[in-house]
Amino acid sequence: MDLLQEIQRRRTFGIISHPDAGKTTLTEKLLLFGGAIQEAGAVKSNKIKKGATSDFMEIERQRGISVATSVLAFVYKDKKINILDTPGHKDFAEDTFRTLTAVDSVIVVIDVAKGVEEQTEKLVEVCRMRNIPMIVFINKLDREGKDAFDLLDEVEQKLGLKVIPLSFPIGMGYDFKGIYNIWDKKINLFSAGSKTVVSDGIEFDDVNDPELDKMIGTEAAELLREELELVEEVYPGFDKEAYLKGELQPVFFGSALNNFGVKELLDCFIDIAPEPLPKMSDTRLVDSKEKKFTGFVFKIHANMDPKHRDRLAFVKIVSGIFRRNTNYLHVKLGKKMKFSSPNAFFAEKKEIVDESFPGDIVGLHDTGNFKIGDTLTEGEILEFKGIPSFSPEHFRYVNNADPMKSKQLAKGLDQLMDEGVAQLFTLDLNGRKVIGTVGALQFEVIQYRLEHEYGAKCSYENVNVHKACWVEAEDENSEEFKEFKRVKQRYLAKDKKDQLVFLADSAFTVQMTQQKYPTVKLHFVSEFN
Repeated sequence: MDLLQEIQRRRTFGIISHPDAGKTTLTEKLLLFGGAIQEAGAVKSNKIKKGATSDFMEIERQRGISVATSVLAFVYKDKKINILDTPGHKDFAEDTFRTLTAVDSVIVVIDVAKGVEEQTEKLVEVCRMRNIPMIVFINKLDREGKDAFDLLDEVEQKLGLKVIPLSFPIGMGYDFKGIYNIWDKKINLFSAGSKTVVSDGIEFDDVNDPELDKMIGTEAAELLREELELVEEVYPGFDKEAYLKGELQPVFFGSALNNFGVKELLDCFIDIAPEPLPKMSDTRLVDSKEKKFTGFVFKIHANMDPKHRDRLAFVKIVSGIFRRNTNYLHVKLGKKMKFSSPNAFFAEKKEIVDESFPGDIVGLHDTGNFKIGDTLTEGEILEFKGIPSFSPEHFRYVNNADPMKSKQLAKGLDQLMDEGVAQLFTLDLNGRKVIGTVGALQFEVIQYRLEHEYGAKCSYENVNVHKACWVEAEDENSEEFKEFKRVKQRYLAKDKKDQLVFLADSAFTVQMTQQKYPTVKLHFVSEFN
């Protein structure tokens, strides 16, 4: 296998958006083009018996939301495409931020009626900080929504992007006639009949062709010609270099549910999206074309298959070829490991693979050796950087509701915390356990999964904590640090990595503590290390 050819064939991207903008539906439709599924199921509809392929946890099916990032792969026009479908719900943003460390580009989905929403703003900001190339897909054109030019302005202003439309809608909502594909110069006429199969476009080399008037009516045709002229005047031409640097964002319009405009998006995407990119480590920049294998864990998922208590560590391959049954170095533990059954994904379907290449995501069966951010190499000592852990915003004491099952509870909590669902703090004073999460919905997910996957029941109790701050002392033997520990003893805890954490009850407390003990630093982010 030629490594370079394999790298050039790969496209690994994430789909991000606000909840309900139609992200999971878009993922389904992309799989449909890859021939990976025969018919697509939307998240919402209870009439279609088929649930969405990427939502495979029971709680997602009940709620109609995606809570865990799933990994899907398919081949389209000889390109191997890896999609990471992320949760849009803000309570699970942490999972999404971590996933963004594993993608080479991003598709941002925006709802035509609601426009840009705050969750999208946060996620796009992370992409902008990392200069990740982005394509914007404006979805749900078959509904009444904002004017196309207004939407483009809003995307530019609120998200700070510089956009260029590569397709343009003809009408909207009730008058929605179709889409003119600027990139390929052809027209796709909309018929709201076949939602689950793929329809073909009609090619128009020239918008001034009188045939166009016959197809969509003179009024719509005239309007389209005016709008396209305006697009040419207002927006810069498409520049691939600028897109790859994250300085220019192409925009497509469509309706994922009606499978409309999705093929145009995909065709352009495989043309322009970046192949696997180099990644920075603590010692040097690792190029994807290097011969030696390196990769990092960006996600851990316990119980992919509830019948077997298995944990999977998701590894993004950065360079070289990952081979089955080969010894690799787990840098942090400093020990060699080999994997007899690495998995490639198709939502919940997994298959064992012998070789994987840069850009691919492999699932490794894990008995507890992996934590998020761990690096695997062929022997070189390096760690990939930049997988954040956020200070939780919601805290609860966790109590065992079934004394006979305390072992199951401990094991369940342990594994779910490794997954990065939440963080566990153990109070120094009495050993009570406090769970901290980024979103309140996660408490329900934890409770649900403990019961259904580990057979353990827990109850929660309120605890007055405003922020968890990681403590760093300039001098651990100083009088000041000893006094800090003595005075704040009731509020001190250890996290899973045995780091000292101060559970402050208000913003005021944090401020006062910092003034009173200047040599004791309080951090709100613990970089996974």
